[in-house]
Amino acid sequence: MILSVSRRTDIPNYYSEWFFNRIKEGFLYVRNPMNFHQISEIKISPDVVDCIVFWTKNPLPMMERLDELKEYNYYFQFTLTGYGNDIEVNLPNKKTSMIPIFQELSNRIGKEKVIWRYDPIFFSDRYSVQYHLKAFRNIAEALSGYTEKCVISFVDIYPKNKKNMDSLSSYNLNDNELRGFAKELSKIANDNNIKIGSCAEKVDLIECGIVHNSCIDRALIEKIIGCKLKVNKDKNQRIECGCVESVEIGAYNTCKNGCAYCYANYSAKSVESNSVKYDPLSPLLCGHLEAEDKINLRKVISLKKTQLSIFDI
Repeated sequence: MILSVSRRTDIPNYYSEWFFNRIKEGFLYVRNPMNFHQISEIKISPDVVDCIVFWTKNPLPMMERLDELKEYNYYFQFTLTGYGNDIEVNLPNKKTSMIPIFQELSNRIGKEKVIWRYDPIFFSDRYSVQYHLKAFRNIAEALSGYTEKCVISFVDIYPKNKKNMDSLSSYNLNDNELRGFAKELSKIANDNNIKIGSCAEKVDLIECGIVHNSCIDRALIEKIIGCKLKVNKDKNQRIECGCVESVEIGAYNTCKNGCAYCYANYSAKSVESNSVKYDPLSPLLCGHLEAEDKINLRKVISLKKTQLSIFDI
């Protein structure tokens, strides 16, 4: 099993104590986002967890406890953009805080295990093409030698974030402008020895030097764990997504980063009411069991191939 921690919320930043307690207990509960009272019990002991993929904008709260993950394989998807606190409301200063944190994490666990995400990208009067190119260049130069890959994407508009995006007067580039922008990003990344890929994008940017990326990446995981995996593409993600199957343990409406482009939060009030329920000792993230809850044990197994085929020799 590959554990996703988490596409829905920033667990390393806000709920790492809960996660480390779950590691100690060896299991956790996850509510079905479509059926509130349906709960899955998921075993997360090292014998079934092949790799953990952390998604975060600030891993600092868990960095002093990484030794507690010594029995697990893992890597980080670390989002680091050029936006200010008007867009990413609750994040520390990028230059003085987040870049040094990225560098420190890379030094601790290895640059191949810290993926830089510059996403999602949107354009406005303030966050113009030139603004993004300058910010991307500054960050790329600071992270040169501290990461091997950058992942980009362009903002998607959902009902959950449409109001915010409309208020920012965001706009789209035409095809020629987009490809010109992508080529510049690719050149900057290449100049800093960083490979670049896109996340779940319909547009093909290969001619610009940007490949279709897999964020939950079979090849990377196999390299980290030193073993082949028997795993399929994640059919629960968008068609354009290249990720393989994983088990998601986060909850919507719990992330406190306050990003204007976020699709995982319905409203600030929902986030506030849910985060108040946070109990690091509960098997559930941001909540407790209720009388009507039904718990089902989810079958999880290691995906490691135990036998070599002639193609592995």
